[in-house]
Amino acid sequence: MNIRPAKVPDAQGICDLVNYYAEQDLMLHRSLEDIYDCLREFIVTEENGEILGCVAVDVYWGALAEIRSLAVAKAVKGIGVGAELLAGAIEDARRLGIVKLFALTYEQEYFLGRGFTVVDLNTLPEKVWRECLEWYNQGHRHETAMVLALEEAPSGSAD
Repeated sequence: MNIRPAKVPDAQGICDLVNYYAEQDLMLHRSLEDIYDCLREFIVTEENGEILGCVAVDVYWGALAEIRSLAVAKAVKGIGVGAELLAGAIEDARRLGIVKLFALTYEQEYFLGRGFTVVDLNTLPEKVWRECLEWYNQGHRHETAMVLALEEAPSGSAD
């Protein structure tokens, strides 16, 4: 398996993977157009051209970014693909000068095990909690807001 920045031919595979979980109400639906619009934010895991995992780092402003669309194909769940993608996203955020990452998730235990802490949604920018409120008003359950201060995150490489 190869972890790398996403390329144009990966867009449909990313969209399919994300929407597989969206159909189960486990993450937000993303249109193919949306995937193309933010393709540079994605890191993927692929093997023989098949997208097996993805994650995006969405920069808000200043030194704040969101981990979005962390998804792993059912066939490779439980073997560390998600952890490798998250580590790659954290390294990408560090490279960009991000100081704090946040995630809105239903997988609280997964993120707790990787150094994130639960925070009140109101501590995040208004744009974030307005999107969450809209999601909730459409009949979906609330996601848990979690943050990771990057100076506390384990680094994948020694400097």
